[in-house]
Amino acid sequence: MAEEQVQDQLLTHEEQLGTVEAILMVVEEPVTAAEIAAAVRLPEYQVQGLLDELRSEADGEEETGRRERGYELREVAGGFRYYSRLRYADQVSAFILGGQTARLSQAALETLAVIAYRQPVSRSQVAAVRGVNVDGVVRTLVHRGLVDTAGTDPVTGATQYTTTTEFLEKLGIDSVDDLPQLSPHLPGIEAVEDYEE
Repeated sequence: MAEEQVQDQLLTHEEQLGTVEAILMVVEEPVTAAEIAAAVRLPEYQVQGLLDELRSEADGEEETGRRERGYELREVAGGFRYYSRLRYADQVSAFILGGQTARLSQAALETLAVIAYRQPVSRSQVAAVRGVNVDGVVRTLVHRGLVDTAGTDPVTGATQYTTTTEFLEKLGIDSVDDLPQLSPHLPGIEAVEDYEE
């Protein structure tokens, strides 16, 4: 009965837009068009059209005189979510953090990079790449929600780690496939030969 009432309430296009917008305002993680479609009982293709329209509204249009909003609708980590616009990051950070920063240490950044590019990976494998013990750093990354366990290695039984949806959100990417390629940053074969000599 409640589902029928939801459908009855969504008669106009403006109401459909408003409903999708309201859902996006309360989600804590990106939500897929299919999840929204199931909640509002609309076809997924129609919800996708509403999402595109909401994105356009947030981006504004010079020719119509509509201003660009301080927020934007992004597609990240396999779903959609509102985020503050990147150009206002400094002001938003100042407001939220009150001048305090919660940055990752160099060791944490290096460990996170190894996990991101080699996942799923065990702590001992990360330690082999970094050349130092990473137990404490991995615990910190798990605590911050950037890394999570992903089962065990079938051969060694060691716990394996992968990056999380929150990691993708923080980087503003849809999947780890969107990470920058490492090959342009690696030394050429000539540099390796010089090093060996």
